Amino acid sequence: MTTLNAVTLRATLAETLNQVAYTHERVIVEKHGKPVAALVPIEDLKTLEALEDRIDLAAARRALKEPGRIPWEKVKKDLGL
Repeated sequence: MTTLNAVTLRATLAETLNQVAYTHERVIVEKHGKPVAALVPIEDLKTLEALEDRIDLAAARRALKEPGRIPWEKVKKDLGL
């Protein structure tokens, strides 16, 4: 994994994006010596988003099993929808 500071990234953005896209290497971006962002291949982002969706779905299913939940129809009525 490569680490670049923001100034270097600005100067080499096109090359760095090609590196990420075609070699699937991740790049850490630092600002003032601290990591602040990462450039990742789009496939990695899609995998992360799918994982987040699974986690959200599991949390929603757990919440639906909790006692004392409010029916959707009541929420809509209370909000005037």
